[in-house]
Parts: sequence; C-alpha cells; structure tokens
Amino acid sequence: MSAAIDPRTTTATGADVRVRFCPSPTGLPHVGMIRTALYNWAYARHTGGKLIFRVEDTDAARDSEESYRQLVEALTWLEIDWDEGVEKGGPHAPYRQSQRRDIYAGVLQQLIDSGAVYESYSTAEEIDARNAAAGRAKQLGYDNFDRTLTDEQKAAFRAEGREPAWRLRVPDHDLTYVDLIRGEVTFPAGSFPDFVVVRAGGQALYTFTNPVDDALMGITHVIRGEDLMPSTARQLALYDALIEAGVTDFVPRFGHMPLVLGETGTKKLSKRDPQADLFLLREKGFIHEGLLNYLSLLGWSIAADRDVFSRDELVAAFDIADVNPNPARFDQKKAESINGDHIRMLEASDFAARLVPYLAAADLVHDPLTADEQQTLDAAAPLVQERMQLLGEAPGLLGFLFRDEVVYDDDALAGLPDNAGPVLVASVGALELVPEQGFTAAAVQAELQKALVDDLGLKPRVAYGPLRVAISGRRVSPPLFESMELLGKAESIRRLDALVQRIG
Repeated sequence: MSAAIDPRTTTATGADVRVRFCPSPTGLPHVGMIRTALYNWAYARHTGGKLIFRVEDTDAARDSEESYRQLVEALTWLEIDWDEGVEKGGPHAPYRQSQRRDIYAGVLQQLIDSGAVYESYSTAEEIDARNAAAGRAKQLGYDNFDRTLTDEQKAAFRAEGREPAWRLRVPDHDLTYVDLIRGEVTFPAGSFPDFVVVRAGGQALYTFTNPVDDALMGITHVIRGEDLMPSTARQLALYDALIEAGVTDFVPRFGHMPLVLGETGTKKLSKRDPQADLFLLREKGFIHEGLLNYLSLLGWSIAADRDVFSRDELVAAFDIADVNPNPARFDQKKAESINGDHIRMLEASDFAARLVPYLAAADLVHDPLTADEQQTLDAAAPLVQERMQLLGEAPGLLGFLFRDEVVYDDDALAGLPDNAGPVLVASVGALELVPEQGFTAAAVQAELQKALVDDLGLKPRVAYGPLRVAISGRRVSPPLFESMELLGKAESIRRLDALVQRIG
C-alpha cells in the first residue's frame, strides 16, 4: 500500500516561509549555484519570508576560506541579500557546519535515545560477501544486517577494536511528497537501505547534517537542483525520525529546479565551462542587473513575450511553482543581449562610473580618475552606452580617447580603400577651416560632408571609413564627429596626418 503524503508537512506561507542557501565552499562560484541562491532569494522576497545563508564546510580536504569569501563576494555583487546566516548572525548561529559539531552530536544522541538509529559494524567487504552468498547484486549495497545485532554481538565487535557507525532505521513503507516543481513523487518501500548518518569515529555525513540544520533552523521550503532529488528519500526518512525524537515538528516542502545545460543543450553546464564562471562573466562586463535577469530565466519566465525586467519586477512575479521542470540552456548571446538592455537603463553617471575598473585594468586611466580623465569619460560614455552589451568592450571602444598614440587594428588597416590617402588629405584641409573655438561635432560634420561627399562625390561609408581608422584605430568606434570634438582640432588633424604617413 502506498504511503500518503506526511500530514506533518508544513503549510507555511507568507512571512512564515523560510528558505536557505547552503553551498560548500569549494572552487569559484558558478552559475548553477548562484541560480539556486537567486531562486531561494526571489521566493523569500516574493512571499515576505526569510533567506538563511549557511555554509557546509566540513570537507577539510576541499573546502577553503578563499572559496567562502568568494561566495560572499558573489552574492554581495549580485545584491542577493540574506536575513540570517554567515556574516550577519541570527538566532540559529553558528551558520558554518564546521562550528556545529557539538550540535550534531546532541541530535545524534536524541536519535539514539528514541531508537531511530542503531550501531553498525559491517565493513564494505563483509557486505559484499553477504550479498554474494545470498545471490544479491553487489549494487544493492547494505543489507540491514546490523539492525538485529544482539548486545553480545556488539560487545564482540567492540572487543575486536571496531567502532560503530550509526545507521538510520528506514521506514518500511512508501515515502511520498509533492514536489513544488514536479508534482507528486513516491519512493517505494525497500528502494534504499538503512543508511549511515554518522561514521565510525563520529563524523556526521551530509545526509545527516543538511536535514538536521534545516530542521533546527525551521526551514519550510527546500529549493535546490534536481541532481539532489534522489537524496530527498533519505531526508524524508530522517525527518520522520527527527519528529519522533522531538527535534522538529514538521516536514519541509521540497522543490527541485531543472538542470542548466551548456551552449549545445546536450550536457549539464560544467564548472569548467567559461559560461559557468560567475567572476569570468563579471570580468567580461556583465552588470549585476543584467546577469540577475538572465539567470532568473534559466527555468522561469515572467511572461511569454518578455525577457527583460527589473529586480523589483522579478520579486513581484516570482513563484517557485511556476518554474519549468525541463532543463534550461545557457545561451551566451541571449545573456549578453539582456545585459546590453540593462546597460542602457543605467543613469549616465552610473554607467560612466562602472566603466572605470575596465579602463583602469587596461592601463588607460587612473583609478580614481584625474580631472581630465573624468571630463573625457563623462563626455564619451553617452556615445557608447547605446551600443555596448558588455562593460568589457569599453577599452576597445574608448581606449583611443585616453592614448596619445593610436593603436591600429590589423583588420582596420587591411580594410582601407585605395583612395584612403587622398581622402585623409582632403579631410585635413576641411578641418583646417573649422575654427578652434567652434570645433563641434556639427561643424566638423558640415565641413567634412562638403569636402568629401559633395565635392569628391564619395558615399559617406567610403568617405568616413578612413577617418574612423585614423581617429580610433578601429573599424567600429563611437560616433566619428563627436569623437573628433572630444579630441579637439589639433589632435584630430595630427591623427589624420599620422595615418597618411603610415600608409604612404
């Protein structure tokens, strides 16, 4: 007979909702991990509930303080704030598992006292041998042998110098829950054996510490990746024991988010994929508003015909029940396009300020800017804001304004027309006619159009292409005439003459 859904499952809504983000500090923060944080944050903010940020740092071989700091930095940069947890404190401190060992020992003792766990002395070799003798497949694993050990048998094992592990006595009935994203799920009775919660020597395992922390911290909704879905059966079994032992009085609700696939859409986005590296995306020039927007679309949508929205709009609309269970594909081009949309939403002064780290990293400006650099950037930033998708494009687009000498792209030189020399010479003559004090974009455009388009009969694309290369060194640049105004008359003419000399 199939088990009903546990009647002790939480019905928490609104301000009673408590979700958590509980990563292990191993390696750089990646897109899949941050999407998990984002969905938990968005659900907490949507419901008026709380987000708890704790860290599962009990793997001494893999965990690092550097990774922990990077996690905090990643959430801070994306403005994913939390209500309780590391760096903030709260009623359930400490929030790092490495500091909670005494707590786990206390809960284990409660389970021992209630009879929910038992001593297990079986080695892996003994389990394999018993399975072979019984004709059971090795893959079936532990056979619940130690459930019925007598006191005499336990004493004999201890006399051999063996220390027991502690295993949970798994219920002998089906376990059923309703996934927030995937609907009703049942784990049949006997589909998994009694499992170890604490190793010999006292090390508590993830299968124990994670649900225990959830129980003690009052977590009502566990929102995580679908790769963790198989562990839900063990968590349900443990929750049954925790309730019976008086550790908690309810079972949380679970929701398992879809996988994030790589560009090809055929395999899970790997930590090694460039698109998965959060800080590499930031280095390329994603702004937090754009990346937050795109990551929210990896399994959810605000509307069928709309992809761009604000943080506040995300919070207002987000419901974990609306998440699509099907895998989502990380689309780099779409991510960059959405980022570009958010760049264009920035106030001009804010946009200019965000360019400074990228220009400074390319040794184009000081950080902080000098007065002259600030003046140039304030004037130049509006010229590129409408055409940028990533802040990392700033050195290429604006670098020529902060260098004395033009750096020519090879493709720009190769693409110069045969008449580039005469065009540049005629342009110098035209610019000489523009007064120093009246050297504006409009005046420059008027004289160049008369000299090149009207008098020489050139098409604008042919006429202005060599000038763009002379001024910026690139085939693509900010608006030409406005760039000349920023450089001034003397510098603009000098750059035109320099290219004439270069091409002979």
